[in-house]
Amino acid sequence: MRKLISPGRLVFLGLVMAAVLAIFFATLYKLQITEGDQAYEESTHSIVTEETIIAARGNMMDRYGRLLVSNRNCNNLLIDTNELFYSGLDNNEINADILQMCQIIEANGDHYNDELPVTASTPWEFTDMSATQRLLLNAWLDANELDENATAVEVMAEMRTRYGIDGNYSAAEMRIIAAIRYAVNVRYDIDTADYIFAQDVNIGTITSLMEADLPGVDVQVGYIREYNTAYAPHILGYTGLMSAEEYEDYKDKGYPLNATVGKAGAEAAFEELLHGVDGKAKITSTSEGVVTSTVYEKVPEPGDNIYLTLDIEMQSAGETALASYITETNAQTEIDNAQHRAAGELDQLRDLIEGGSLVVIDVKTGEPLCIACYPTYNLETFLQDYATLIEDESRPMLNRALQGLYSPGSTFKPCMALAALTEGFIDEETEFTCTGWYEKYKDAGYAPGCTGRHGALNVQKALTYSCNFFFYSTGDLITIKNIDKYAGMLGLGESTGIELYEETGQVASPEYKAWRYEGKREASWFAADTIQASIGQGLTLVTPLQLARYAAAIANSGTTYNCSILKSASSYDYSESVYEREPEVLSTIKSSPKNWELIHEGMRGAVTDRSGTAYLPFATFQYSVAAKTGTTETGFGTNDAFFICYAPYEDPEIAVAVALENGARGANLATMAREVLQYYFDFKMSTQQTENELTLLH
Repeated sequence: MRKLISPGRLVFLGLVMAAVLAIFFATLYKLQITEGDQAYEESTHSIVTEETIIAARGNMMDRYGRLLVSNRNCNNLLIDTNELFYSGLDNNEINADILQMCQIIEANGDHYNDELPVTASTPWEFTDMSATQRLLLNAWLDANELDENATAVEVMAEMRTRYGIDGNYSAAEMRIIAAIRYAVNVRYDIDTADYIFAQDVNIGTITSLMEADLPGVDVQVGYIREYNTAYAPHILGYTGLMSAEEYEDYKDKGYPLNATVGKAGAEAAFEELLHGVDGKAKITSTSEGVVTSTVYEKVPEPGDNIYLTLDIEMQSAGETALASYITETNAQTEIDNAQHRAAGELDQLRDLIEGGSLVVIDVKTGEPLCIACYPTYNLETFLQDYATLIEDESRPMLNRALQGLYSPGSTFKPCMALAALTEGFIDEETEFTCTGWYEKYKDAGYAPGCTGRHGALNVQKALTYSCNFFFYSTGDLITIKNIDKYAGMLGLGESTGIELYEETGQVASPEYKAWRYEGKREASWFAADTIQASIGQGLTLVTPLQLARYAAAIANSGTTYNCSILKSASSYDYSESVYEREPEVLSTIKSSPKNWELIHEGMRGAVTDRSGTAYLPFATFQYSVAAKTGTTETGFGTNDAFFICYAPYEDPEIAVAVALENGARGANLATMAREVLQYYFDFKMSTQQTENELTLLH
């Protein structure tokens, strides 16, 4: 019978095991006996630090996935406190190294982060402090047993003593050293994010620091916001260090005190989606600074990516049209004014256009496609330009589309027509004969004028020719309560639902007037107030975004939508959907199809009738448009101007609203709306052509 295990195999197996044991014992001998002292020395001098691993913020895209805001990798410098402060260096050496670091950074065109709220030169005084800066300073004062009312001179004297800054340094040099040591020191007094000594430094700075062989500086890869478009700064917003007030909202979500958060626009509105969760890692290094291991205690989680409802190419078209029209018109106005002054025709002088906005909305969903403002600013240079922007009298940082409040003028007339028709005060046969002046209350000293002598008109023609007389007469029939009711259902004087900060304004009402003029004769409500409200003047104030949504609601026969600008959101790697927007209806007006037909035909006539208020700008336009112009007397010079429209007339897809401060006449604004409509239909046609070309033939 054959044996299963032969003696030869047993011998071979024994030899293999003996060889493995020999190698094992030889390795142990080398580590413990031959190199034991060296290994012990390294282990006792290893330095373990905990480092925050910054999580990337989510990207922003437009509705078609075009990248708007992303992150760029950058090199940040951090202070290695163990190496600088706990490696045996005395204060003189530490201070000299800090000063040299700062000088190298400045010499290479970069800047270190100075958080000390004290003037850069003597006499020492506190600078204007944010709430966060005051909180940090108070923590430092408390830790150093100084009164919170200590002067800047007392603070600087304490810093000189505490940090051992000798008298060989100038006041300016002492201030630099103190600022860095303060920033590092205060991190031990209060829970904040890591102190970033210098952000986004160039490779020349890093090379110079390495060549100087200075201790205590670590290079950390970070992220900085990168703007991939020059458009929509008022909508995109910007990021910055969190304030103490913001910390109260974010501290329970794991944010350190001086975290970077969205400060305005979509960056702020969608902070919780965009903000990632920082990670933590334990870094072990030798006394010479060589990293021997990195152990992640918490892996960083990047923020989600968001898609806005904006079409950035349409945004570009809107901003370009707005800027071109305003700059060209103002240039011509200055020429005309100079000629009028030379001729002594001072009554012919006109004010320059101060600013404006253009808004486009999807009629079928309420999604804003374009929210353009002028003047505007550059997000890339926002921080450098901030001091200039804040002092600029043209208020470039004002989001006029959402925060500008204006009386809408004659663009309000479709609302008035709808209210009167739906409530039965007028019908398609009702006519009023325009004589140029509404004189019913002339004995009381009130006789408002019209833009012409239009003769007998029904509601349709009154909209086409924008006859004030017709709507004065209608306003005298209808109650202000009914006017307010329909204006509210069409979204005027109401929140649009957009996630950004907006003003809501109001529609004229006895209640608002009583509040505004409390205790005065003007607080009483008169027939003249209702008549003025009927043509969109008086106390009615709305935003351009509200006007665009209102135009969309007229176009779709009474459905008013929420104007959210968040279309969707996805996980950081785009693999998972986090949010998908669904259209949200806020109100629906039930009125007979005939009533809507009269309003739509009246607005269409403004474009097609040779006497229509918007005929010339669209006389040769290839797409069908319905429109309404508006002009508002401000009482302070040139009138404000407004224009609303929708297209195509037969099956509306988009609505546009344009507003100009000192714009003179609403008809002047139609050219800007036409340019945006042209972009929309050109883009639509090119998209359809591409889809047809990619369709398989059967």
